Amino acid sequence: MQTNDINLLMDEVIRFRDERNWARYHTPKDLAMSVAIEAAELMEIFQWKDLQRDELLQEKYLLPVTEEIADVAIYLLILSHDLGIDLGEAIRRKLAANAGKYPAGESDNLW
Repeated sequence: MQTNDINLLMDEVIRFRDERNWARYHTPKDLAMSVAIEAAELMEIFQWKDLQRDELLQEKYLLPVTEEIADVAIYLLILSHDLGIDLGEAIRRKLAANAGKYPAGESDNLW
């Protein structure tokens, strides 16, 4: 994934928000809380179920999972935009840090 792809998507999300004049509600605190709330809604789909990967591909699970993942991503894009964070670059830096922390072939037994 290219940083530009993320930036294009971010622009689309911000345009959607700005067309509705919602920026006034989007404080960093409220956006961070919204990420957590949407992540909780994603977790709720799995609560009390032991779903296997092929079961998750059924539309009755895949559609709500997809929608909640999108909600989390939208709030992360807005929060990144509003704080001036290059999300693509932040992800790349985090992957590089994790690669040093958990070298491939040496971290098979973490769990």
